[in-house]
Amino acid sequence: MAAPMCLQVEFGGGAELLFDGIKRHHVTLPDQSSPWDIRQLLVWIRHNLLKERPELFIQGESVRPGILVLINDADWELMGELDYRLQDGDDVVFISTLHGG
Repeated sequence: MAAPMCLQVEFGGGAELLFDGIKRHHVTLPDQSSPWDIRQLLVWIRHNLLKERPELFIQGESVRPGILVLINDADWELMGELDYRLQDGDDVVFISTLHGG
C-alpha cells in the first residue's frame, strides 16, 4: 500500500466558481493499492471538491473540452493525460478557457 499522497489542486479562468470560488486546494489522497492517476483524481475531485454543475467540469471520465490541464506547469498532453501517475507534491491546475457571452 502506498502512503497518502499530498497534492496542490488549483482552478482558474472561472472554473473556481464551481468549487465555492476557492482557487487553491491542498488535498491528501487516501491510501490505495494502485498508484493514483489523473483519471482517479478527477473522480475524487468530483466527489470531494466540486460543489455545483459537474457538467461544466467533467465530461465522461475526463475534463470537458475547453479546460486546460497543467501538471507541474506542463501541459498534461505531454504527460500522458488521464494516465499520468501522480507523484507526491504534484501541482495540478485546471484552467477554463471557455467564457460565456
